[in-house]
Amino acid sequence: MNKIKFISILLVLISICTKTYSKENVFIIYNINNELITNIDVKKESTYLIALNVELKNLDEKKILEISKESILRETIKKIELEKFFDLNERSPIIGDYIEKFYLRLNLSSEIEFQEYLQSYGLSINFIKEKITIETMWNQLIFNKYKNVLKVDEVSIRKKIQLNKDKASEKQYFLSEIIFDINNQNEFSKKKNNIDKSIKEIGFKNSAGIYSISDSSKFGGEIGWIDEKQLSKKIFSLVSNLKIGEYTQPINTGSTYLILKIDDIKYEKKKINIDQEISKKIRIETDRQLQQYSKIYYNRVKINTIIDEL
Repeated sequence: MNKIKFISILLVLISICTKTYSKENVFIIYNINNELITNIDVKKESTYLIALNVELKNLDEKKILEISKESILRETIKKIELEKFFDLNERSPIIGDYIEKFYLRLNLSSEIEFQEYLQSYGLSINFIKEKITIETMWNQLIFNKYKNVLKVDEVSIRKKIQLNKDKASEKQYFLSEIIFDINNQNEFSKKKNNIDKSIKEIGFKNSAGIYSISDSSKFGGEIGWIDEKQLSKKIFSLVSNLKIGEYTQPINTGSTYLILKIDDIKYEKKKINIDQEISKKIRIETDRQLQQYSKIYYNRVKINTIIDEL
């Protein structure tokens, strides 16, 4: 069966199936390796993104549509690649941890509250679990492929933590991020200016949803509380000079650029557990490197994916 005939038949089937519960016309947005994405899918993605970051409601419909299309495109490309290596019907054992992170970020106290919150948007917990499965499996795939090339200097990390172990109080930053990439250096100034303009007009959170390629973009770029000792020397030197509400200039992190915003600052007295701090710092550095490799691998997969925007 040729592609056009396949699409036509499937579109008819979709239309028939949706007539019983929707008067909205159904049309195809993307054909990604014969995986069809309709306007209904994009609309549901918009609802999902707004549920996680309600500030997106402040954007105009066209901008929300662009964000949602890019989000579902990225997820579908990952899903198609993952199906070569995993059975996505098998739920990851750490899904519960991700669900908890989701509802805590939304200031909810339990999974039951989270389910009720999702229902108010017409979403189900199983829909969220499917998305989490794709992200966790993707992270596992990247780790499997690149774990042997990760370079983390544990000796240097231990030395730095031991030098600071007797500090009476510890400064912590509540940070948000925008991570963006460019195709060439000539594009940098234009993208930087667009992001600056966007932050001034619609705020950092909404701009993260538009421009950031990090998973945190779903939550307006929010990272959370970070101890100052967990920051690299380069990043600390930039962040330490900022006041609450200010953000850094783009920081070159290799193949991407990072903008960090300080949402809040606090001081906390505590006794440092050196081994725990070392593990935490190693995890942060490992995640940073894996994020770089994730971008590289995703771009490679995307190039080899047939994407028809209809």
